[in-house]
Amino acid sequence: MEEPVSVTYKEVTLDCGYRLDFLVDGKVIIELKSVEKIMGIHQAQLLTYMKLAKVERGLLINFNTPRLVDGIKRFRL
Repeated sequence: MEEPVSVTYKEVTLDCGYRLDFLVDGKVIIELKSVEKIMGIHQAQLLTYMKLAKVERGLLINFNTPRLVDGIKRFRL
């Protein structure tokens, strides 16, 4: 289930289109992909979500790999 994230800038809160794929117990963000190769933009997306949601841990999971374990990257702020 997608979790909306709002952005606050100069005391103005914007309910913009940021949506996390999963937020687990308020402690881990899981971002799901099915792409040929994980690119820097995908990593930047997850890191941005982590900063906005003030969550220290994240998982970027790419399902387009022969072995799923090869498509998992962990992040920590």
